[in-house]
Amino acid sequence: MLPARLAAQPAPVVDLLLVLAMDASGSIDADEFRLQREGLAESVSHPAVVAAIASKPRGAIAVAMTEWGSPGGAATVVEWMAVRDASSARALAEAIRAAPRSRHSYNAIGDAIAHADALIAAAPFRAEDRVIDVAGDGPDMRSILPAPEARDAAVARGITINALAIEVSPVTRFGEPLRAHYERQVIGGPGAFVMVAETRMDFARAMRAKLIREIA
Repeated sequence: MLPARLAAQPAPVVDLLLVLAMDASGSIDADEFRLQREGLAESVSHPAVVAAIASKPRGAIAVAMTEWGSPGGAATVVEWMAVRDASSARALAEAIRAAPRSRHSYNAIGDAIAHADALIAAAPFRAEDRVIDVAGDGPDMRSILPAPEARDAAVARGITINALAIEVSPVTRFGEPLRAHYERQVIGGPGAFVMVAETRMDFARAMRAKLIREIA
């Protein structure tokens, strides 16, 4: 029997568990992917985002990043990291920049949600607020587990799913704007919302606004 001092310690409590589920599908070329990664790194380390974290009761959140695309192929590319201040935010930003790109075809958002749901369940941190943040430029098309089913399962476990729609095309192949598809098929939970980036260059602004809204 282990001495009490060596017994397993409870997981640290933070204000928010956040999974950033990023599109790495075949529709994202190398330049677009670099814009997306850099925009995300810039967003998580922005002073306004750090200030939003500091304003919370515990002054800390935990973040992991996944990439999605292929059916059943979502991959964790940045493991859970705590963010409490500018220094830890910069460390997360550097981890995002340094992570190798996972290889995907397209476009399985339901499987990405299921992967993120499992990642939250296994997190080395605890939080009452848990969010999956799906960002992409296309609809759910090839999921093994369709997005609405994955969403409903996650919401039933108390997780909120938000989305960032990168609307590089006026409508999806289903004949509707991407934001409408995400509203209908992807988001769920209390206060769930879709943020829109009108172009890929607009990604950093939209992501920063989205993070502040999710944290606050």
